[in-house]
Amino acid sequence: MAMALNPFFLPNPFSFPKTKSILISDHTFFPSYSNSTFHSKTNESKKELLVPRVASIPYQPLNVDYLEEEFSGHGVTFQGIGDSCVAKMRLANRSTAILMLPSGLITSYKTAMWHGGTDEVLHSSVSEEDNGDGRGGAVVRGGVSLALEFSSGDGVSWSPSNWTLRSIEGNSQDKIRVELISTDPGEKVEIKYIVTLKEAELSSDFEISNSRSAPIQLTGCVLSHLRVSTPDATYAIGLERSNFFNRPPYLSSFSLLPPDFGQKKKSELSQMLDKMLIWQPKNRNNGEETKSGKKESEEEMEGEETDNYKHLREEMSRIYTFAPRNVTVIDRGRRNSIIVGRKGFDELYMLSPGSDHEYYGKYSYISVGQSAMIKPLVVGAEEVLRIGQDLYNPNL
Repeated sequence: MAMALNPFFLPNPFSFPKTKSILISDHTFFPSYSNSTFHSKTNESKKELLVPRVASIPYQPLNVDYLEEEFSGHGVTFQGIGDSCVAKMRLANRSTAILMLPSGLITSYKTAMWHGGTDEVLHSSVSEEDNGDGRGGAVVRGGVSLALEFSSGDGVSWSPSNWTLRSIEGNSQDKIRVELISTDPGEKVEIKYIVTLKEAELSSDFEISNSRSAPIQLTGCVLSHLRVSTPDATYAIGLERSNFFNRPPYLSSFSLLPPDFGQKKKSELSQMLDKMLIWQPKNRNNGEETKSGKKESEEEMEGEETDNYKHLREEMSRIYTFAPRNVTVIDRGRRNSIIVGRKGFDELYMLSPGSDHEYYGKYSYISVGQSAMIKPLVVGAEEVLRIGQDLYNPNL
């Protein structure tokens, strides 16, 4: 096991340009622009992209040459991009994963298939956005992202977004284990983020150690954008009899959502959002009418899933409780499936952008999140909480 030292961050004796060629995914959606901020090219069926930043989060520059020297020999290679870099994990069976540092965003997971080839599991997208200084730039969204927020009884809250590479273990023949670490501002809470690539599985595990004298709360989710041909051909298996709550889409720095989501008049979710956002009692003096309207709204927001083979063609944004630990997502268009496993979390968040979009396009995905959005998770004083997610490929 190799351990990272201070040279991981500044001072960085190496100068990197603001844009640098980076492999995001073999199936990344690339919009076209008249003024090309970035370009893609094909080289042995690989797409490369000029990307200067990730989701508008500023980071200290990384010393890529140091990373290559310190952590080589474990099946991981590094590539610099502006102030960030990517770590590409590769196994002998051709399964790969791409992890961006220090954001912790996983942009790609390609797994070996029964037919001898490989297939991309995750969906990532690159778009041009204004970063606030008028210059604009390309932003990466999607993949597997972390949207976790911690809070304490004294009103202090923080979200880990700047991860330090701590160690890399394993080899390209068996499995590769990358451990990242982050701490709260007072260095009383340590979060380990462990990404493990196996022949048929990619896991994201967290070990949260609270050395404070009081408990802390964790809210948010681990959000995965799963690549599909179209939501019209996609089904979720195993949700029957799970309770659900309709909720507005969960937005984070890396989440991907159509700009017109929830605006279609015939959309069930749109009607729900209208009730949530603009519902007002008709007569403030009529207590019975107000109570009746609130009850009706709550009934439409909550329910029990009756379909064990749920079609995801319609727009939806739900949090499931009492859901099984493993849910299978099947894409009949690509004749593929993925098993999403939950560890430690009590809730399952699921979003479909709906089928009114181009097949294999920017919004051909399903979002699945292991979440603590309705009921926060509690890490007691001097305790350790272990949570995580598995993406398992049953197609070998």
